[in-house]
Amino acid sequence: MALVLIIDDAAFSRRMIRKFLQVDGYEILEASNGREGLEMVHKHQPNCVLADILMPEMNGFEFLQALQDEQLKIPTIIISADIQDGSRNQSYQLGAVNFINKPPKESELRAAVQQVLNTKE
Repeated sequence: MALVLIIDDAAFSRRMIRKFLQVDGYEILEASNGREGLEMVHKHQPNCVLADILMPEMNGFEFLQALQDEQLKIPTIIISADIQDGSRNQSYQLGAVNFINKPPKESELRAAVQQVLNTKE
């Protein structure tokens, strides 16, 4: 089964996303900031990452940049309350495969993850 890493400093958001994705049987890992998330990427090689933008220590943009710098091709979906076009565009420029506004709709989130994992296989 696919391994999905959720990176968000808000425990409530991580719990909600986990609940949505467990329906599809994914194995879920959680990190509370980008630095912790990057460590988990190195240790566990997830199939997909869901990341917030605004987080302490290492934000979502810095996380995406780190993946690029290390040439790690892990599909990353940004889930953020930031609705600015600039943030959305910057996410895509840094390699995000999708951008979902918070709070995510269960159907939209599950479809986005399924699409990423189906194209990866």
